[in-house]
Amino acid sequence: MSGIGDREKAFENKFAHDQELKFRIEARRNKLLGLWAAGILGKTDAEAYAKDVVAADFEEAGHEDVFRKIRSDFDAAGVTVSDEEIRTQMIVWLEQATTQIQNS
Repeated sequence: MSGIGDREKAFENKFAHDQELKFRIEARRNKLLGLWAAGILGKTDAEAYAKDVVAADFEEAGHEDVFRKIRSDFDAAGVTVSDEEIRTQMIVWLEQATTQIQNS
C-alpha cells in the first residue's frame, strides 16, 4: 500500500509545483503587460503601475480583471488601443513570461 501512497504524494507535489509555476508565469505576464501599458500611458513610474496591474489580478479568478484594468486606464487617458490589441499583448507577454520563468 505504501506504493500507492507514494504515488499519490508525488501527484500532489507535482500539482502544487505546477500551480506555483502557473502563478509565477501569470504574475510575470501581468508585470510585463503593465510595463507595456505604462509606456503607452506615459507613466513616469512604470514599475509602480506594473505592480498595480499585478495586484488587479487578485480581484477575481481569470484574466478579465487585468484586461478591465488596462482597458479602463486607457479609456481614462484617452488612449486608443483596441480590445484586440490588449488581448494580443496579454498573449505575447504570457509567452515571454513563460520563457523567462522556464529559463530562470
